[in-house]
Amino acid sequence: MTDPLLPAGLPPAFFPPTTPAAFSCADFGPNFHWGVSAAAYQTEGAHNLDGKGPSIWDAFVRGRRSIKRREHADVASDFYHRWPEDLDLLRQLSVSSFRFSAAWSRVLPEGTGAVNPKGLGFYDRLIDGCLERGITPWLTLYHWDLPLALQQRGGWQNRAVVGWFTDYAELMAKRLGDRVTNWMVLNEPMVFVGAGHFLGIHAPGKRGLGSFLAATHHAALAQAEGGRALRAALPAAAQIGTTFSCSYVTPARPGLPRDERATRRADALLNRLFVESALGLGYPVADLPFLGWLDRYIKPGDLDRLPFDFDFLGVQNYTREVVRYAPYVPLLWATLVGAAKRGVPHTTMGWEVYPESLYHMLRQFAAYPNAPRLLVTENGAAFPDEVTPDGRVPDFARQAYLQSAIGQVLRARREGVSVEGYFAWSFTDNFEWAEGYAPRFGLVRVDFETQQRIVKDSGLWYSRLLAGETVDSQPQQRVW
Repeated sequence: MTDPLLPAGLPPAFFPPTTPAAFSCADFGPNFHWGVSAAAYQTEGAHNLDGKGPSIWDAFVRGRRSIKRREHADVASDFYHRWPEDLDLLRQLSVSSFRFSAAWSRVLPEGTGAVNPKGLGFYDRLIDGCLERGITPWLTLYHWDLPLALQQRGGWQNRAVVGWFTDYAELMAKRLGDRVTNWMVLNEPMVFVGAGHFLGIHAPGKRGLGSFLAATHHAALAQAEGGRALRAALPAAAQIGTTFSCSYVTPARPGLPRDERATRRADALLNRLFVESALGLGYPVADLPFLGWLDRYIKPGDLDRLPFDFDFLGVQNYTREVVRYAPYVPLLWATLVGAAKRGVPHTTMGWEVYPESLYHMLRQFAAYPNAPRLLVTENGAAFPDEVTPDGRVPDFARQAYLQSAIGQVLRARREGVSVEGYFAWSFTDNFEWAEGYAPRFGLVRVDFETQQRIVKDSGLWYSRLLAGETVDSQPQQRVW
């Protein structure tokens, strides 16, 4: 079965010559963490059950043109009700670590104040269920679904959000910290402030530089203060991290000074803004002068509060971006040249198929002098797939992408990069934010009408890898 978005055979970008020829999980060492990732809003459903309050995404999906095909996540993949069978499936697939997020408004319907016992109880049961099956839970506190009640009070543009968030973090740590050892503070702050507070294409749908700058500074503060709140409330053995979206950026015309400068600006915005503030390097104002306007939101002592000594950083990478100078884009003076326009293979999301990007971003993050250990907390690819008459889902393109990307992780480890885990995005097909249900990232296919689960061939391959099989990192196309 050939993927319609790819040419016959596999493009060279799938398997660069630096990819290890073959590997097994033993090559990564006994302490490497193998897992899958998911997010509350994208999977749980049960959007108004058992006392849950609405989130900004519950409101945003009801906008007339917010989501393609006007889809929503009221049910999604119904993980709220189907979590026992899904955890059983993880165990069958030999997946030993499960990264998921908590829905803030399920725990605190108003964002602050009274706790919803049924909502917090759900995460109690989920965590216990993981542990009973020998699966290590990795909990992300915030994956983009701010309680709507807090948005009505200004949300991430209101400095008070830092206190609201740290109170929530403390509550979760005190309730769940006896069983959860691995914590992540924020999921991809650059995405939720950029897409949600500048472009307006994600919740809460805000646009403009003022909204972006306020949300940026408050999210950066919350990232650090949330870490401190966890550290104070958790046992000493707890591991605290946070996650960053990133894309390897290259100039459209290498050697052309204006494209090279535009690429540095794009790198500062897409890859460096939040990690450098967390590592004590401040905001990258030298490369992005408009960040100097953050001063209107910075109060005395803030810059000293931005860093936090994280135990690990989560690297979340899917593709690279090609950048060229754009005189019509104020402030950034740069634009991204899409994969389709360049005529290169791309995924359902329009992202270039370029697994080597993961290697480059691991090297880039590891190059910071004070960088902690790294984990790949999201990586994957959305391709169309379908069920064959014999009940299989032969998603060769996704399998090939994962093989090459994991090979790039091994390449980085062999060069001395301290990368200690890989989590595939995603466990199941889910609601993919503004794109709705069309993009399928899952290792497990979900029929959203019946909620039937079918493990795709990529999921079976991943299971064989985790069970100890040696795999070829450059597989040949099979005839299904």
